[in-house]
Amino acid sequence: MGATEDAASRRPAPHRDMAAPGASSKEELVEVGRVGRPHGIDGAFVVEAASEDPSRFQVGAELLVDGEPATVILSRRVGGGRRAIKLDRRAERGAELTVSRATLPPLDSDSYYVADLVGLEVIDEHGIRVGLVRDVVPGPANDALELDTGLLLPLVEDCVREVDLESRRVLLNPGFTD
Repeated sequence: MGATEDAASRRPAPHRDMAAPGASSKEELVEVGRVGRPHGIDGAFVVEAASEDPSRFQVGAELLVDGEPATVILSRRVGGGRRAIKLDRRAERGAELTVSRATLPPLDSDSYYVADLVGLEVIDEHGIRVGLVRDVVPGPANDALELDTGLLLPLVEDCVREVDLESRRVLLNPGFTD
């Protein structure tokens, strides 16, 4: 569920691929980054809000840039571990880099894509609504659910009793909303 994957007592972290706003459920697109500032003079750019999956940006990878197909023709690591890529066509700064949700690898049980968690209703142990998941914030020890109320909840089994994607809700254990 949340937290680092190497922590034996915690579940795997959610994956940072984000659902594109307004994407239809039939052909849902998942945001894997955005076109950032230019890097160098060869047409490469830094990928902002990049997916944690390095294969998304390998040479030959297929992406959609604002819905139009593009292929990665150059990929390199730059300062701070960020990724810079060049595409086979021009891409405007700020453009969304997306892939079809169908191309995402299946996850283990108790693992979630951030896109699956954003928008879920969070319910405390008494059945009272605490808020909606706005984002998943990575942390050094574990990830945290950021709610629309500003509350941050650790994404660990001690806090989160159940993630029910079908019912679109997260059920909490006692003691985390007091």
